[in-house]
Amino acid sequence: MTQLIDPTDPRYFQVSCDKPYDRHDYKIVLTSGQTIITDDYMQVMATWFENPGQFLDHVEVLDKKKKTKGFKD
Repeated sequence: MTQLIDPTDPRYFQVSCDKPYDRHDYKIVLTSGQTIITDDYMQVMATWFENPGQFLDHVEVLDKKKKTKGFKD
């Protein structure tokens, strides 16, 4: 039987902020070379768990690109 970490243990994780986390985009890389880019981590988890492991290679965490206004140099 698995023993759970007690909430008083310093290793126990609690949510530190309930605001949406949107600092990253995610690239899901399939073994076929196809990629899926999303900003929703829940979609990453769903794709990872809903597909057989032999089709998934890895997930890359990407920094969000800053949206700029005006002309580029």
